[in-house]
Amino acid sequence: MKITNKTIQQTNTGFGLIEILVSILILAIGLLGLAGLQATSINQNHSAYSRSQATQLAYDLADRIRSNSTASGNYITADTSTAVATTCTAASSCTPAEMAESDLYEWNLMLTSTLPLAEADVSQISGTYTITINWDDNRDSLVDGNDPDFQVSFKL
Repeated sequence: MKITNKTIQQTNTGFGLIEILVSILILAIGLLGLAGLQATSINQNHSAYSRSQATQLAYDLADRIRSNSTASGNYITADTSTAVATTCTAASSCTPAEMAESDLYEWNLMLTSTLPLAEADVSQISGTYTITINWDDNRDSLVDGNDPDFQVSFKL
């Protein structure tokens, strides 16, 4: 039997279309994977940024406690948000206790404006101060065990 060009063309009809559809499917899956990788990268980058902000804030409060060591006991609190505003500033003359209250108030304002739903406490055991900061890292409007915390301990 003699094969002609017409016979070959009829048997291969649609073969290129299937290849193109498979290629588009593979490309779409790859692009979806790339989008997922980008979303994960953005989330992890934001988490790292929040952790670095928590680190800076914790060391800032540690420096404030060290600089006002005569009233270091006034910084110990289970919740820094209970601090109240005072008119005490570093330039004015005020007692060390007033300065501690002012430091906690200013520091808590920075904390709550920097980290979402941030909570902090300062404790002291056997001369070692511990600053613990918790925040809503997974953005579920709840600070719980699924969210990270940052702790720094120091001695005067």
